[in-house]
Amino acid sequence: MAILEELAESIIKGQAPAAEQLTEKALAEGIIPETVLKEGLIKGMDVVGAKFKANEFYVPEVLIAARAMKSGMKILRPRLAESGVQPVGRFIVGTVKGDLHDIGKNLVAMMMEGAGFEVIDMGVDVTPEKFVEKIKETKAEFVGMSALLTTTMVKMKDTIEAIQSSGIRDSVKIVVGGAPLTQKFADEIGADGYAPDAASAVQVVKDMIN
Repeated sequence: MAILEELAESIIKGQAPAAEQLTEKALAEGIIPETVLKEGLIKGMDVVGAKFKANEFYVPEVLIAARAMKSGMKILRPRLAESGVQPVGRFIVGTVKGDLHDIGKNLVAMMMEGAGFEVIDMGVDVTPEKFVEKIKETKAEFVGMSALLTTTMVKMKDTIEAIQSSGIRDSVKIVVGGAPLTQKFADEIGADGYAPDAASAVQVVKDMIN
């Protein structure tokens, strides 16, 4: 499957036009959409995630790789839907109320999509009520919350409490992350997981599934 190796390589190198063309070519050659996703796009993003964790890649490289993955997904998504391939899970992500930082959150969204999840990105300054509403609406199994300010970290606790009091806490796993956060803080506010960076977020959620 040399073409899928080329596709994975185009993701790692962040070559969006090549990723798009190779995705089209792989499908034209009759490779099933799910194989193109797993052996091409996801395989490439897995390498990107590993390099990011090992400090071989930094935020710009990851963003460029994610853009290449998005180009491939644009071609692949309708074909996956046609063939009835289900996402690994549904993942809601947002930066909590009062916080307008989105680079980390965007990275997590891209890495999660790259790992085969359906991602619902709520943007920044998301109120606890909006998180609750979106969980109910989408029946997502996972929620990721981000905060970059020590002053907005407390909103994570408020959001978890809102999810709890609306009676849907048992149906969803909550992962938190952001520069000022620690595992200790995540435990204190009752989150299910803590991710120090975007690549870890994917692993934390995958471990929850397994």
